[in-house]
This record gives sequence, C-alpha cells and structure tokens, in this order.
Amino acid sequence: MLTTRTNRLDPSLIPEEALAQLAKVFAVPDHVALIDAQGNRTHIPEALFAHFARIVRLMSEKKAIVMVPEDEAFTTQAAANYLGMSRQYFVGLLEKGEIAFHRVGTHRRVTFKDLLAYERRRDQTRRAAMDKLTDEVIKAGLYFPDSDPAPQP
Repeated sequence: MLTTRTNRLDPSLIPEEALAQLAKVFAVPDHVALIDAQGNRTHIPEALFAHFARIVRLMSEKKAIVMVPEDEAFTTQAAANYLGMSRQYFVGLLEKGEIAFHRVGTHRRVTFKDLLAYERRRDQTRRAAMDKLTDEVIKAGLYFPDSDPAPQP
C-alpha cells in the first residue's frame, strides 16, 4: 500500500534558493542534462523532462508532490475520496462493473490506473452532456438572444 511518508516530496526539504535555480534551469526545454561523478553526460528524454519541470515548478510554488504508481491498490474509502464521492456510491459503481477491482480476502481494492480510466470516461460523458445542452440552448436562441430585453422602468 502507498505510504504518504515515503512517496511525498515536500518542498520544505529543499532550500528555496536551490528550487529557484532549478526552476530557472527547467524553464528552458532541452537545456538540461545529468552529469555523473565521472563527468558522463546524459540527456533527459522529453517525457521525463516535462515531468521534472512540472515537479520543480509545483515545488517552487510550495506545493508538495505525491507520486503514485499506476498499479497502486486503493481501498474503497481512499478511492472514493480521490473521486470525491461517498464510499457507498463508489461500491455501487464497483458492483455495477463500472470500475474494475480485485479482492484481497473479503476487501475490495482498486488500482490507480482503473480509477484514472473511470475518471476519464466520467469526464468525457459529462463534457458530451454539457456540449449537447449548450447546442440545445443555442438552437433555442437562448444563448445569444437577437435583441436585448427592454429596460425595466
């Protein structure tokens, strides 16, 4: 199970000056390389650079970072908290088959990647519903009325 203590990067552990310097370095893409004790230089791949840059930016804004592997197993309560819903509602989603889960003894566990997949599907469904509603409002002429309503006396 994930422990916040071992997976949390706290900005208070790095001097502000060091974070400020790192933020400047990571502000310019493709200008960062790793150099080991023997002087060997290694270029940081773009995908990794983007993550490092975001971590440095957030930490320089005094925000802590928690790293979660995709295969990390969440309890139903932790997963419900992550999605912002009650545990009972979340368990209902599991039982309906909307989110994959496995059992550890009698307890349900959900991987972080399955939570992310559900979150993406839910957000796409919400966006599609809002787009449809917006289209209906525009077709009804209520979004951009042809004329301003008459001023009230």
